Amino acid sequence: MATLHLLSHSPFSDGRLSSCLRLLATDDAVLLSGDAVYALQGGTAQRHALDLMPDSVALLALEEDVTARGLDNLPERLQLVSYPGFVELCCRYARTNSWL
Repeated sequence: MATLHLLSHSPFSDGRLSSCLRLLATDDAVLLSGDAVYALQGGTAQRHALDLMPDSVALLALEEDVTARGLDNLPERLQLVSYPGFVELCCRYARTNSWL
């Protein structure tokens, strides 16, 4: 049963991202929103951890949040999604886990 993991807090303020990454299962997905998109910055330990995720785990980010923060040099595997796409993802996955 695949899970959509939602992260919205800065990956530099606590260990939510690393905790999430340890619990990923095959066919899960990680959706970054808000300040969590800063994990996509090149040259950081958080970006390296995302790059090491298995290919079977989808890496997603809200396009609006990535654009608002002016991020570039994004991972090739990253899929940018809109808000309607976010809603569709919540319906597609059997479970949703929000890392509050």
